[in-house]
Amino acid sequence: MGLITEVALLPLAPVRGSLWVMRQVLTEAERQYYDPAVIRAELARLEEQLTSGEIDQTTFDRIEDELLDRLEGK
Repeated sequence: MGLITEVALLPLAPVRGSLWVMRQVLTEAERQYYDPAVIRAELARLEEQLTSGEIDQTTFDRIEDELLDRLEGK
């Protein structure tokens, strides 16, 4: 039965392969998005932007909250 099933599903192989690739990309993107080292680097960059005057305190607070939520895994 395994061989017959594989032969029957052969035309769907490209779709199954594409779905697998999309799942792998999504998994890696989520891993990087929630990576504490990446978030801490973004927080440091954000503080530099505030110090240099590139952004105002309101923008800093909003983005900082978003980054801290990511760090907590929300």
